[in-house]
Amino acid sequence: MPEPAEVTTVACVGAGVIGGGWAAHFLARGYHVRAWDPAPGAGDRLRRLVDAAWPALTELGLAEGASPDNLTVLPALADAVADAGFVQESAPENLAVKRALLADIDAVAPPGVVVASSTSGFPMSDMQVDAARPGRLVVGHPFNPPYLIPLVEVVGGDKTEQWAVDWASTFYRHVGKSVITMDRELPGFIANRLQEALWREALHMVAAGEATVEQIDTAITEGPGLRWPVHGPCLTFHLAGGEGGMAHMLDHFGPSLKAPWTRLDAPELTRELRDGMVSGCESEADGRSIAELVAERDRAIIAVQRAVHASRGGQR
Repeated sequence: MPEPAEVTTVACVGAGVIGGGWAAHFLARGYHVRAWDPAPGAGDRLRRLVDAAWPALTELGLAEGASPDNLTVLPALADAVADAGFVQESAPENLAVKRALLADIDAVAPPGVVVASSTSGFPMSDMQVDAARPGRLVVGHPFNPPYLIPLVEVVGGDKTEQWAVDWASTFYRHVGKSVITMDRELPGFIANRLQEALWREALHMVAAGEATVEQIDTAITEGPGLRWPVHGPCLTFHLAGGEGGMAHMLDHFGPSLKAPWTRLDAPELTRELRDGMVSGCESEADGRSIAELVAERDRAIIAVQRAVHASRGGQR
């Protein structure tokens, strides 16, 4: 088993949006990346994704020796993981696919190498059941795009050994990630549970004709979203209590916690709701392509991160 700081080559298994984002991040940190994806044309799509991300990564600052040329796309899974010191799996969110793929990776990856899954919802306990060496399998749940958003949630399954969780957490921190090492498995993990609650409420308002897609997005970007890069929801409400802090906020506003406006059950995804969300996003995009929106997002995220970093005196 290599030490986290000794790893020079990372295997990215799955080269979609998340897997490609991981590949771009590892390349920018100076690693050699060996990628595998069975989909036709996956290699070309991966290289386009890396090229699109590279200007933002260059602006953030590249590690010594970092280059898109350090990416190699291999035709066989075994070849991709053969020399890897770490494996990041990012296959589609299909439990059967995840189980089979993780078992295949485990069968061909060098002994002692940690294998992490980018799953956004499946517990590792459910995914590691077919692996011969499940002790080295962990969840490394990123956020899109992985090359810009620092958060990674790390947690093992019933058969994961603690050393693998500790190793993965250390490695992710070494490559510049902000890591939450979870104490236990939780469906949807932590951050997804929080953003999904907001997402369900948004869908309810659109479905009921109470708000448009653009109004909902503006409500966040011009409202609480401006506070969240600095303080999360808990400290935000702590400040809402004034000098009395969270205690005063709960005592004063506590009864509203069960107010009737909250509808956390998922709404029925009708054709009308689906079409309304699609047309609303197209209207808000106002002719901007996906590539243009990605570039706009990346520029803004970098600016926000730099501003918050500066406001904290250079401390994360």
